[in-house]
Amino acid sequence: MGEPRNFSLRCPECDGHLVIDSATGEVLAHRPAKKPLAGGKDFDALLEDLDKDKAEAEEVFEREVAAMKDRDRLLEEKFQQALKRAEEETDDGPFPRPIDLD
Repeated sequence: MGEPRNFSLRCPECDGHLVIDSATGEVLAHRPAKKPLAGGKDFDALLEDLDKDKAEAEEVFEREVAAMKDRDRLLEEKFQQALKRAEEETDDGPFPRPIDLD
């Protein structure tokens, strides 16, 4: 009778299913390939990844806690130094008003 109007192909990039019109060359339909659940990993591999993520999060948390403790110590030292400087400096009285400078 005549040539077929549609071609059915497999996409080499995404392994999906394409339906192409033979007259115009346009893609009429695209069905992506079915991907395995959980990226094809088994349950034990997923648990290992979860344990690694949990350990990494715990490590980051411990580093931040240590940094906060060190931060408190540094702030306290800076405050003590500023307090000592304030005690050592002499007070010359109040600052002159700009109107008194004339």
